[in-house]
Amino acid sequence: MDKKNALRAGAIAAGTTLMMLLLSSPALAATRDDGDDPGPGLSVAETLGLYVAAPLGIFLLIIGLVMVLDKSSDRQPG
Repeated sequence: MDKKNALRAGAIAAGTTLMMLLLSSPALAATRDDGDDPGPGLSVAETLGLYVAAPLGIFLLIIGLVMVLDKSSDRQPG
């Protein structure tokens, strides 16, 4: 693909993305609904623990269980 086609494809992609952003309606998240009762926000430590540490810990636990419970002993390199 030459430069002209690449530039044209980039311009079309950028234009399409810009039009989609401009024409999309807002989510209206600032207005409260009836019965809406949000709880208190999370602290930075709670957020990191919930979205970083917990998945990483679960991932490492699964890896450890697979390694410990693996019964195959006929491994040969290559």
